[in-house]
Amino acid sequence: MRTALVFLGLVAATAASAAECRQDRAIYADRDGGYELTFEPVGSSAAATSHHFKLKVLSSKTVLDGIVMPGDDPVRSNGMVMHNCPEGDVTGEEIAACTVWEGVVYVLDGAGDAAVLPEEGAKAAETLLLAGFGPSLRYSTLWDEGKAKVAPWDVFKRKGCAA
Repeated sequence: MRTALVFLGLVAATAASAAECRQDRAIYADRDGGYELTFEPVGSSAAATSHHFKLKVLSSKTVLDGIVMPGDDPVRSNGMVMHNCPEGDVTGEEIAACTVWEGVVYVLDGAGDAAVLPEEGAKAAETLLLAGFGPSLRYSTLWDEGKAKVAPWDVFKRKGCAA
């Protein structure tokens, strides 16, 4: 009986922590399990970006950098995924050369309605849509270099929460 109570307590705690996951700690996967997207804190309230994330290509252990910037009129969560971008003072041409994907990050609810990404400290979204991400990756240098061999579906579902 005691073992059953401990087990039920662990299940309830896990369910509660999953429900309470903040957006800046949420972990997502594509439907085929080839890619993992992990949000992380931005670290500065003065940053021009609203969110940061890492996107792992699991087959090659390649890690891409992602950012989200808020858009104004109309309100959007504008995202970018980059690979091996130079640091420091860079030109627009250099950023364009290392950008794998640029588009809107949508949150999808159970009814299929789209919304903007929740703020960093807010409850994490369950499903994300990175519109056009799969085809963009397929035609990027990552594909040519063999670091990505399967184009992901554009939908990512939450699979966990970082500690």
